[in-house]
Amino acid sequence: MSYQMPQQARPLSQNGGNYQHPGDMPLSNPKEQVAMWQQSPYMADSGIHSATTTQAPSLSGKEEDMDTSGGVPTPGNPQDWMEGQQQGAPFSQAGFTTDQVDEMNQQLNQTRSHRVRAAMFPETLDEGLEIPSTQYDPAQPTAVQRLAEPSQMLKHAVVNLINYQDDADLATRAVPELIKLLNDEDQVVVSQAAMMVHRLSKKEASRHAIMNSHQMVAALVKALNNSSDLETTRVTVGALHNLSHHRQGLLAIFKSGGIPTLVKLLSSPVESVLFYAITTLHSLLLHQEGSKTAVRMAGGLQKMVALLQRNNVKFLAIVTDCLQILAYGNQESKLIILASQGPQELVRIMRTYTYEKLLWTTSRVLKVLSVCSSNKPALVEAGGMQALAMHLNHQSHRLLQNCLWTLRNLSDAGTKVENLDTLLQSLVQLLRSNDINIVTCAAGILSNLTCNNQRNKVTVCQ
Repeated sequence: MSYQMPQQARPLSQNGGNYQHPGDMPLSNPKEQVAMWQQSPYMADSGIHSATTTQAPSLSGKEEDMDTSGGVPTPGNPQDWMEGQQQGAPFSQAGFTTDQVDEMNQQLNQTRSHRVRAAMFPETLDEGLEIPSTQYDPAQPTAVQRLAEPSQMLKHAVVNLINYQDDADLATRAVPELIKLLNDEDQVVVSQAAMMVHRLSKKEASRHAIMNSHQMVAALVKALNNSSDLETTRVTVGALHNLSHHRQGLLAIFKSGGIPTLVKLLSSPVESVLFYAITTLHSLLLHQEGSKTAVRMAGGLQKMVALLQRNNVKFLAIVTDCLQILAYGNQESKLIILASQGPQELVRIMRTYTYEKLLWTTSRVLKVLSVCSSNKPALVEAGGMQALAMHLNHQSHRLLQNCLWTLRNLSDAGTKVENLDTLLQSLVQLLRSNDINIVTCAAGILSNLTCNNQRNKVTVCQ
């Protein structure tokens, strides 16, 4: 059985009369439409988030929390409706007592969720009433006690499902009106609408409603392109970041032309905007076909190499992984990285930091560049072999393997390099390894470094 919730008319303007929906308001009143939106039921928490936090993670750690204190607003009082009817057609209460009318009014005021809860979980005991326990042995719980926790878990699961559907329904009705607000010429209206979309994108149910609308995602991208306000930019790119957790959201961003806009944001002075932009681009590069070409054409490689000068290790790990994805199997990308002074920055990272994931992602980029005849001399000249030698005793097996493969690729160009005593000693020690791959790489590097180099031969023998 389905129930239709009565909608309460709300006056939006002192001069323009009453409007049932924001879409009914004249376009000349966008600010009042936004003000109404801030009081509308679309932004209310249905209850699914009251118990636990289910919003998308914030990279900056500074995101505002959704207001979880409220529930789904109840429809307007039917008594008000009846009073309004008396001005037009007469309303007859013949055949109904006052108590019956009050009971019907109370029933109409209940939301769908309340009715379903009441039907599935009727409370038969008054709150605070204690029942004498039938437990005789404290060490042996009764069957009812053993079932208490599972039954509560089942109850919460069903209630969450009810509220999930409520969130999805509210967001679906909100999307068309939010699209109009995002496309408004008034930047104040656009900013308020972007904040609403950002909040909705934190809930999984409403997030699906947003990503299912190509016009909504396109409106977000347009707002990013046109906005000069840092806060509007932050919440808008934050909404796109939340959508990027789903393949459907990635496809919507890609089709809406979001990649050039995200690449442009890599020059933003706001830390949280940078995190949102680079993580969204990273997800696109990993999972969305066609993203690599789009990032290259938008100048993403140059922007990412410039970001290597930052000092946040987790941020750098994402940037270097993006560079590896773009450079792998693409000679043009390798040359762009070389022209942007990428080898020098990558070697500096290997010398400076100890964060294992960053060292691993950086070594992967170096391994890709080390097979390029143009990048190889630049890496050797920048001290890449000595920097890689610093990690040959690292506990991380994946980091060790990448360092060895990169050194093997560089070793034929490093026969004239001096100060490789530490590297040679570490390679000799690795010959004792039980891993055949490590032994093979170490032997190959020693073979190249001792070729036509008397000093290195003496060092290895000693």
